[in-house]
Amino acid sequence: MLVIDMGQMKEGVSYVYESPDGGETVYAREMGSKERHLVGISLKRQQQDKEITDRKLWDDIRKEAEHNEALKRALEQCILLYHISKNGS
Repeated sequence: MLVIDMGQMKEGVSYVYESPDGGETVYAREMGSKERHLVGISLKRQQQDKEITDRKLWDDIRKEAEHNEALKRALEQCILLYHISKNGS
């Protein structure tokens, strides 16, 4: 399934649609223009992008916790809570 955002499209203008990844993302550009805009992204691709963003966020949190005692304690509590909840299910 593809989520489409036609918000940047202009009425009466001809567009060329391109998908460099076999339909996971769809771009539109006005005829004769090289500038393109993302108009569609698959739910699968959205989920992959979210997972990458989440992974990066947790990496950043772990790195920052090395220099921030409050964050370090909070992260340790989060990890402890995670293990308790996993063992309790």
